[in-house]
Amino acid sequence: MPPPPPGRPCWTLSAAAWFSLLFLLAVPPGAEGGCAKLGRCCAGRSVACVSTGWRPDGSYGPCYCDQACPHTLDCCHDYRQVCPVTSCMVSEWSVWSGCAEPCKATYRIRRRHIIQEPRNGAEVCPPLEEKAGCLEYWTQHGTKCKQSFIPALITTGGYGKARKKRAVSSENERAGYCVEFQLTAITEGCLHGNTSYTHWMKYLSEGHLVCVECQPPALDSKSLHCSGDGSGAKTNQLLHWQAVGNPRCRGTWKRVRQLDTCSCPSVHSFLFI
Repeated sequence: MPPPPPGRPCWTLSAAAWFSLLFLLAVPPGAEGGCAKLGRCCAGRSVACVSTGWRPDGSYGPCYCDQACPHTLDCCHDYRQVCPVTSCMVSEWSVWSGCAEPCKATYRIRRRHIIQEPRNGAEVCPPLEEKAGCLEYWTQHGTKCKQSFIPALITTGGYGKARKKRAVSSENERAGYCVEFQLTAITEGCLHGNTSYTHWMKYLSEGHLVCVECQPPALDSKSLHCSGDGSGAKTNQLLHWQAVGNPRCRGTWKRVRQLDTCSCPSVHSFLFI
């Protein structure tokens, strides 16, 4: 056989390639099937989602268009194109709600909603609701709560930015103060917070010095103190505290001193609530 003319490539096919080509030519028109012809994609493993077409291993026959087929290796050749993985999309968080009940250590809520549902094996949507501890010092009628909150109720210092501010009369207005405590006992419940707004409790460690700020509205306009701040405690007296948002997180501490401003690192700075 004479060599091919200069500049024209010489094409050769392996035996397997010739076999595949001959088989393809033997398949009747329209028999390529697949997910495009089936016209739907199914969740889980569904016998209603079967078509006929080429499979990823090069064989021809029944193939599937459900989200289980990538694991069972029997997807139709066009599964990835026709049934792409679509991730969940959620909205931004709403603003925090008010406290669920006044004059009581309770919780506030923020929510978000699903913009796009996950499809074809994508991960499930993240939580659509979060709760965080809070306390409202005014009743629904606008009068101030009268009870004293003991043990001391504390939360993360970041709550001060989100807490609803209330006007204080100018004659009793005070910027607030800070109290240093040495932690003496902590329950294991502080380590088991399961939401982003309870992670701060993991920084509570026995022996550590912590700063707790007293600011309005927790600052009582008459006594000029926060409930449970230990202002009348004896030296080395054990005082009780509880973390708002996780009732299993509580313990004892000793009052060290009172300051105008806090000097502890942010992870060890908290608020009376």
